[in-house]
Amino acid sequence: MDEKIDRYALVSRHNPVLKQAELLSPMTVGNGEFAYTVDITGLQSFPDQYQVPLGTQSQWGWHSSGGHDHFKQEHIQLKPFETYGRAVGYATDASGQEEAFHWLRQNPHRMQLGQIGLHIRLVDGSEAKLEDLHEVEQTLSLWEGIITSRFEVQGNPVTVTTCCHPGSDQIAISVESALLSDERLAVRISFPSQEVESNEWAESIDLNWNKDKTHHTSMESSKASTASWKRSMDDDGYTVTAAWSDGDIQQESDHSYVLLPSRTASRLELTIGFSSNDEGLNNYSFEDVKSASQSYWREFWSEGGAVDFSGSMDPRAVELERRVVLSQYQTAIHCSGSLPPQETGLLYNSWYGKFHLEMHWWHAAHFALWGRTGMLEKSMDWYCRILPVAHELAKSQGYEGARWPKMVDPGGLQSPSPIGTLLIWQQPHPIAMAELCYRSHPNRETLLKYKDIVQDSAAFMASFAVWEEQSKRYVLGPPVIPAQENHAPEETLNPTFELEYWKYGLEIAQMWRERLGLMREPEWDHIGTHIAALPINEEGVYLAHEWCPDSFTKFNEDHPSMLGALGILPGKLVDPEIMRNTLKKVISEWKWETAWGWDFPMAAMTAARLGERNIAVDTLLMDQIKNVYFPNGHNYQRPGLTAYLPGNGGLLTAIAIMACGWEGSGEQHAPGFPQDGTWVVRCEGLSKIL
Repeated sequence: MDEKIDRYALVSRHNPVLKQAELLSPMTVGNGEFAYTVDITGLQSFPDQYQVPLGTQSQWGWHSSGGHDHFKQEHIQLKPFETYGRAVGYATDASGQEEAFHWLRQNPHRMQLGQIGLHIRLVDGSEAKLEDLHEVEQTLSLWEGIITSRFEVQGNPVTVTTCCHPGSDQIAISVESALLSDERLAVRISFPSQEVESNEWAESIDLNWNKDKTHHTSMESSKASTASWKRSMDDDGYTVTAAWSDGDIQQESDHSYVLLPSRTASRLELTIGFSSNDEGLNNYSFEDVKSASQSYWREFWSEGGAVDFSGSMDPRAVELERRVVLSQYQTAIHCSGSLPPQETGLLYNSWYGKFHLEMHWWHAAHFALWGRTGMLEKSMDWYCRILPVAHELAKSQGYEGARWPKMVDPGGLQSPSPIGTLLIWQQPHPIAMAELCYRSHPNRETLLKYKDIVQDSAAFMASFAVWEEQSKRYVLGPPVIPAQENHAPEETLNPTFELEYWKYGLEIAQMWRERLGLMREPEWDHIGTHIAALPINEEGVYLAHEWCPDSFTKFNEDHPSMLGALGILPGKLVDPEIMRNTLKKVISEWKWETAWGWDFPMAAMTAARLGERNIAVDTLLMDQIKNVYFPNGHNYQRPGLTAYLPGNGGLLTAIAIMACGWEGSGEQHAPGFPQDGTWVVRCEGLSKIL
């Protein structure tokens, strides 16, 4: 077990290799701040035939239809909810205010910055279709972050190399083919509208080519082998710059341009950069970007954590290892940026490109457990920036501290929602993630950096809990919607997972006070000691919440969130035998087809902590549609949600727990895996969770 893992071999044996166009599984290059997703040609040549939008997205690229202040939060009339003798307003009801309600949900929305694809002509002059490509082979070199795409068109070989600069929002492309000099191969650069045409998030994911007059594209300069464009729409805009090795660029339409190689070219190199400001970018050469990508990804894989299952007798080990490796790649691209990620990352828009803070832990907590805490800290800084907005939200509802919203824009403003505004389980996330950062860097600098978000998050939690004099306990809700979102807010009291998370968050916040040399908050101790017991039924299993006796009949769908009280969390309020009974009942009776990608690793974490190692592995690899991982490593959920990064992040957290353990798990090797010899688990660079 002491032999070092061959990192290159581990990673490279899971390089995705496609021999045909996988219409649900496009490849992506990116750097956490920017990503570019391609079809089988290595560019965005046949987007209409893919079932996943081929996106070019950034962390900075956002648009508001009609301007930034077309509607404001104060334009929404709040619905009052009875809250222990006072009314608290939430933006839950669109009735009579549909236009403002839906505009604030949709805006700002993340932009698709452009589409860059091959324009291929056949001998007869017609445009090639996807089915005209033969001898296809596309490989993503994970060790280098480079996609190499090979195919033939009417017997003519084409090779395309695609990569992204690790520190700049630029892609680099190399195209090699005799079709270039035959004037049958060119590169098309097009820019879509940024308008949203539907109030339904699942119908707003495609690129919009229908509204040419809502945006403007102007070529600002076109010199020898370089060009720049100014893009504008309402109050927003961005700059695009390009540099190429050979050829001329021509305008096709208002928003489309074609780069035509010269008659002598057999190779075309192109770099394209995107910027939020007028200064544009210093375009690197293709070789510069390629070299930078190789260095970055080699360092990424050489450092941080690694888990190797080679030598295992269980035939599922190869697939689990593949998922683990590819999830590291995908979360590094999509979840390691300066903003919390949307659930589809920088691939395409879901929920209008906004991010969901209850999912942030699932996206990013694993970075700290895998020795890559810096990737988590990038988005943790965002909480510090929007802390005043969180203060104002709490104050507007009559609470102390800072209340973190659910579906949110980059400025920290929450979107109206019949569900999202009443969720609370995102509230302790910043405390939990700050603690992970501290455990990676246990110094005063870390404490000072995050002390305000830890203390103010806890202050809201303390003021949200209500003292019930008759029962001498603190309760949560109503109104509240738990992590399992199919419960009415007025009918929900003491959700199991949230009770445990409240106790955990307040205890961590007290630890931070002591580390900072501050006195403990007596009220927080009192809440932690007297918080309501986790609700159980007569069968001896934990319920979704106290008023839900039919948790395993009427409500046995969506998230089995009661499991999160032990697994994600250390379970200070949990009786292990009751949780064991709960786990087994969930495994046998839950409607798993309705679960989400992170529910499978959540159940595996619970099983691991209970010593149910076979259940942990079986659940992690359960044969369910929402636990499918495509060749590119993305976790599929359903049409319209073909990539779901909380599943990838949850998988990595579960593997860290199962392979490295948790505080109190002792020194047993790989405590979450079967110990009968069927699994050989070698790991490096992982940390234990609390």
